[in-house]
This record gives sequence, structure tokens and C-alpha cells, in this order.
Amino acid sequence: MSKEKIEANREKILNGPIVPTLLMLAYPIIINQLVHVLYNLTDTFWLGKLGRIELSAPGTAWPLVWFLMSIGSGFVVAGFAFVSQYVGAGDYEKANRYAGALYSLLLIFATGVSVFGIALAPYFLRFMKVSETIFPYALMYTRIIFAGIPFSFTLFAFNFLLRAIGDTKTPVKINIGTIILNIILDPFLIFGWGPFPELGVAGAAIATMLSNSVGSLIGGYLLFTGKVGIHLTLENLRPDLKLYSRIFRVGLPSSIGDSTSALGFVILTRIIFTVGRIYGEAHGIKGYEDVAFPTYSITNRLTNFMFAFSDGISMAMGTMVGQNLGARKYERAKEIAEKTMLINFTILSIGTLTFAIFRVPIFKFFVNDPMVIAESKKVVMYFSASLPFFGIFSAVNNVFNSAGHTKKSMILGIIRLWILRIPLSYWLGVVMKDTAGMWLGMGLSNVIGALIGLAWFLRGSWLKGVIEEHH
Repeated sequence: MSKEKIEANREKILNGPIVPTLLMLAYPIIINQLVHVLYNLTDTFWLGKLGRIELSAPGTAWPLVWFLMSIGSGFVVAGFAFVSQYVGAGDYEKANRYAGALYSLLLIFATGVSVFGIALAPYFLRFMKVSETIFPYALMYTRIIFAGIPFSFTLFAFNFLLRAIGDTKTPVKINIGTIILNIILDPFLIFGWGPFPELGVAGAAIATMLSNSVGSLIGGYLLFTGKVGIHLTLENLRPDLKLYSRIFRVGLPSSIGDSTSALGFVILTRIIFTVGRIYGEAHGIKGYEDVAFPTYSITNRLTNFMFAFSDGISMAMGTMVGQNLGARKYERAKEIAEKTMLINFTILSIGTLTFAIFRVPIFKFFVNDPMVIAESKKVVMYFSASLPFFGIFSAVNNVFNSAGHTKKSMILGIIRLWILRIPLSYWLGVVMKDTAGMWLGMGLSNVIGALIGLAWFLRGSWLKGVIEEHH
């Protein structure tokens, strides 16, 4: 993206009509999110052909992978805040310097995460109370994914850096390419089509790792050749402790927030296996945890499909809020955020209604298992009505992060997950001896979390950017 194009985008972001500009920035991100979800759905679809046990392997692995990746995601959020606000202030040299510092910091960090994750995966899975039937598949899948973490991280950084300068299209093109590659590789490696060996669950993990690696290498090439508006050089990649400490200081609350959030999902996995077992014992159904968890896995994929729209709009709003705060246009930043919340609530209300009406055919598409389909009825009754509220929560979270007020989003995430979701899901599930209680707990956490976030947003204490503190 040329400097002229960045300037033209900046002009629209700072002075153009809000909703059209928001949608212009959002639609490539939405496509990107949808393609990501499509890849997850494809994994679930092909592994579902092997059975509900195999289908559960990625679902058990991802909270764990996400937990270790999320420790570094705060640095990415901080890098985004600095780069977008320096672009808003018109200081492109500093934007490039922060981009280089972020990239080198993540490479160092990701290598450590990869080694750590491969070594400790079995202990984490035991802690999550993964059932003996699912355990071997989950362990194999997790270790392969961890081997590819450095590529996943640098691709992640590339996406954020380009979004910060207002280029939401280039990352989408690369992500679509990598995911199409993944979708093509999946059945060949899972079932051993053509010359490929039949690798089952491991095949799905290898397809993911190879595709991310290709995307990461293309992203790196574009950044180092300066073809995308941000130009990384060996000079600005050299470790710079001063910039690292700034990124670290702004990013640490977000890292804590994201990693405690991800750890919460590790605990939530443990709760689902535990409550599933309790319900099974109460009703004389052996191994019901192997029904509860696949139902959760499929539900997660479906809600992610809906969130692709609301998250895309929230992320585009983040670019607009970041640049408007950099230009000190505070009222406009607030108006952008409020309009985003309304759009999100509407989109997710329509999605939830569709999910409720077509529940049975949707679940059957993934795994034709009568017990999983029966369990999905509880999902619709006790959980799905909370999804529109998550759209508000997501928007508020993105406002706080884009403003560089990462402590606020950290606290908000901790409230929703640790104070509301985990205790409510566990307590209601165990007291009722029913998975319905667990779903209800999850739903209540979305509603109450959104209302707290909205009240905090309306107080307006986030209306000051981070670069003002670092001049």
C-alpha cells in the first residue's frame, strides 16, 4: 500500500462518513474471519467422518495452543496501537520502527513457546481431564500445531501491522490462499487420497501447519520488500530494548487479559468433561463426556461463524478509533464505537435466530450422532440467546485495546470469564447434575459481561491515546 493510499484511507477514517468507511474497512476482515471459520469447519467436517472422538481432537488442542500464543498476543495489540496512532499522527518513520521491533520480538517469543508447548502438552491435557479415548488424538494434534507456532505468530503480526495502516485487503488475500491450501490438503492427508499416506487426525494438524508456514513466508516477503506500506529492514528488526519495553508495558495487560482468558477456556474444557461425566453417571450413560465435548466443539465452530461478522466490524472500528484518537478527534471516536455496537447486536440477533431454527440439520451435517443432536437442543435453549450481547462485549473490548487502554480490556475479559463464566458453568452444571446448567452459565456470562462493558464504555475514561504519553 503506497503512502498516498495510506493518506487517502486516513482522510476517510478521520473525516469520511462513519458507516460506509467502517464497512469499507470491515468487509475484507469479515471475509478473512469467515475463511478462517471455514477452515475450522472443514477440519470438523472431515474429522467428523472418522467419528465424534476424532472430531474432538482440535477442540481440546486449541484452548491450550491459544493459551500459550495469547501470552504474546498482547505485544501484537500494543504494536497495533503504536503503529495505527503514529500513522494517524503522520509519523511514518516511527510507525516503521515499531513494526520492526514487534516482528523481531515475536520471532524470539514464538520459538520459546514452540519448544515449551511440545514438551508440556501431555501434562496440560491431563489437567484438562481429557477422556482416555480422546487423549492420544489430542496429544498428537497439539504437538504438531506447536511445531508450527513461529509461522503462526509471524503471520499474526503481518495481519495486525497491515490493519494498523488501514490495509485490510492484503492480509485477506494471503489468508484466503493459505486456508484454501489447508482445505485442499485436509482430505488428502486425513484419508490418504492419491499418493498421500493416511494420517487421520495428524493429517489435519500437518495441513494446518504447512498452510500457515506458506502464508507467513509470503507475508514476510511483502514486509521486507516494502511492497505493502510498511517496510521492514534488518536495521529496524535489530533488538531495541527501549522499544521492546514500551511495547511490553502497553502490551502486558493485554497479554495477561488474553492469557487468563485462554487459560479460562482450558479450565472450561475441564468443566465440560467433568459435568458431562457427572450427567452421564446420574443418568446411567457411560462416557457421556464424549458427547458433551463434541457438542461444545461444533457449537464453538458455529458461533465463530457468526462472530466472524461482528469481530470483523469490531476490528475495523479499532483502526478508526485508533487513528481518530491519534488525531485527537474524541467525539468522532465515541460515535464510531456506538454505531459499531448497534450493528453487531443486530447481526448476531439474526444469526442466533437462524441457528435456533436450523439446529438439527446443521449438527447432522457435522456428525450424524443422535446423542450429540439431542444435547444440541440444550445449547439453543440455554446459551444461544446470549450471543447478540457478545457483539457488544467484543466492540467494547476492541475500543479499549485500540485506545491502548489494555488494562480495561484485561479486567473486562477476566470478569466475563473468571468471575462469571467459569463459576456459573461449573456450579450450575454440578448443582443441576445436568449439562443444561453448564450452557446456562456460559450464556449468563455473555449477557452480564456485555452490560458491565457497556456501562464502563459510557463513562468515557478511554478517550485518550497512548502516544500522548510517549511524546
